[in-house]
Amino acid sequence: MSRGTGIIPDESMFNEFKRQCLSTENWLSKYDKNDMEVWVEVAPLSASTNSKGNLSKVHKIKCRMNIKDVSAATMFDVLHDGMYRKTWDPTMLESFDIARLAPNADVGYYSWLCPNPLKNRDVVTLRSWQASANEYVIINFSVKHPKFPPRKDLVRAVSLLTGYLIRPTGPNSCIFTYLSQADPRGSLPKWVVNKGSQVLAPKVLRSVHKAGQNYPAWKAANSPDHKPWLYPIQSELPMMDPAELSIQRGDSLENVDESLTKDAKESEDSS
Repeated sequence: MSRGTGIIPDESMFNEFKRQCLSTENWLSKYDKNDMEVWVEVAPLSASTNSKGNLSKVHKIKCRMNIKDVSAATMFDVLHDGMYRKTWDPTMLESFDIARLAPNADVGYYSWLCPNPLKNRDVVTLRSWQASANEYVIINFSVKHPKFPPRKDLVRAVSLLTGYLIRPTGPNSCIFTYLSQADPRGSLPKWVVNKGSQVLAPKVLRSVHKAGQNYPAWKAANSPDHKPWLYPIQSELPMMDPAELSIQRGDSLENVDESLTKDAKESEDSS
């Protein structure tokens, strides 16, 4: 996906992301119930016959949820509000915004808990967004930040492309689409990553939906007028030159072998 002349996404990248969110071609349905559907991208015939295998081994996954009791604007706020996330995201270890890059773009850090015997993960991403009466869009991808290199105690994951498209269907309802292609790195087999994402995605989205249901009451008691993602003048983040950042590629990261952990070996011995 083109990022124009700089690292901050341009209009063509947002349009391409929205196209993928709405596309049905080359997507295979894996889950469809309770107002939620999950798809994985499949290789088109022309690509599947390519012996060089240029397509990524990490699936692109797409989830769409029909939300009947929360507005699109509220769901957009939930995804941005870092203070609120601390109240509803049980897997989060640490999360903070690092700097502003533009009125609608920033760079941030997020780390999360992984089940034993896996090491916990972290990621540094550039996030950019658009908001209008008709739709809300957020996209992010991994970047290298000079002051936040990979840590020894965590595995640095890579977001190739992750984002949300939220479109209102009424004053208090919306269609919420999540699309992601992310590599957790480490030594996890790609089939485990792909299968796990298909199982976890509906659970994560239901958590986000519940967070949306509870957000208006929480926000009313916690700086209700403070929304720097909508009103950049409210932001207290330092400005950063986007040129200091570069795209994070997975192949430039050390591949941590988690199969050598004690718990993993015991599991293998008992299988």
